[in-house]
Amino acid sequence: MSKPLLDRFLSRAVKQGRLGVVHADGSAATYGAEAEGFPDIVIRFTDAAVPRDILLDPRLGAAEAFIDGRLVIEEGDVMGLVSLLRANNPWDKGGDIGKPSPLKRLLGRASFAAEQINNRVGSKRNVAHHYDIGNDFYRLMLDPEHWQYSCAYWPEGVTTLGEAQGAKLAHIARKLNLSPGQDVLDIGCGWGGMAIHLAREHNVHVTGITLSEEQAALARTRVRDAGVADRVTILLEDYRDTAASGRRFDRIVSVGMFEHVGRAQFDTFFAACARMLADDGVMLLHTIGRFGGPGTTDAFTRKYIFPGGYIPALSETLAASEKYRLIAADVETLRLHYARTIHAWYAACLANREAIVAMYDERFFRMWMFYLAGAATVFENGGMGNYQIQYVRSRHALPITRDYLYPA
Repeated sequence: MSKPLLDRFLSRAVKQGRLGVVHADGSAATYGAEAEGFPDIVIRFTDAAVPRDILLDPRLGAAEAFIDGRLVIEEGDVMGLVSLLRANNPWDKGGDIGKPSPLKRLLGRASFAAEQINNRVGSKRNVAHHYDIGNDFYRLMLDPEHWQYSCAYWPEGVTTLGEAQGAKLAHIARKLNLSPGQDVLDIGCGWGGMAIHLAREHNVHVTGITLSEEQAALARTRVRDAGVADRVTILLEDYRDTAASGRRFDRIVSVGMFEHVGRAQFDTFFAACARMLADDGVMLLHTIGRFGGPGTTDAFTRKYIFPGGYIPALSETLAASEKYRLIAADVETLRLHYARTIHAWYAACLANREAIVAMYDERFFRMWMFYLAGAATVFENGGMGNYQIQYVRSRHALPITRDYLYPA
């Protein structure tokens, strides 16, 4: 029964561009029609169970079949395959590339709820799952200038990933409205790119905190090499412990970390930030966000990429922060910037395929490329974007117009 059901699913899912499917028994079918801007892809299933696995959970089933080498892409690549499916079913027009079966959805919601507890021990373990896989690996993918593993900013005229990440750091710095000598907290500081930029360009003192031992070690080295060790301190510390210490900061910035907090901890996060932010302080939160309402994290992402993570809807984020009298002074939606960023990471990984396979194996490489392909296309045609939310505790903390963000 799986073959005819999959045939019906793909007949509805692919109208523009062509998808050729060769089954394990040698039978084949083609879906869609040639269309400008849509790729032609041919895939082959190596065993008869692949259609069933895809029907049970289209995202996880297709991902695991590809990772295990049971779904082979004969023409095109995984970016083209996922792009073809998403571009035919854009979120903007009510599309979806396929939900799991009812039983899979029920089990998924149950396990998702359990994972969202995200206490201190769980948070550190979840961060290590993704970020402690090795600095040598991330060196092959990220921009060498800033080591930024988050959405870049692509103003007109910017063409390289390094320039775009530098533009992101500068854009955020303007929103922080910094003055020399201020104390800044960087929650989820990564490899120190933001802390280095703020200390070097704005002469502020930055405390960066992370739960990744690999990140902290390299961040300290990069801070020292950048000549800003007198102004930047990198700590292996949970934000809840920073708040409990009683320290307060003139500015707080957090980029790409809120996605790891977990929905059950949103109130805890904003309570901690409100406690740490000075009365006249400014906070900038940069996070992936859902364009629609609240949801759940898909099974592939929870299992392979970000266990315990959750992409918040803007409504959830603001509802949590407003409980602690944090005023949302400015909200910017970055609609396509992350898609362009991830395409650059994908190209870097493709160029470094041999090195990545040598570090890990072919299966890891396929898993990572599926992750990047899915991520890029969900920002192009799915229901995800990036939000930059600027918070203040006092309505007098910033100029009353946005002119200061765009100096002549």
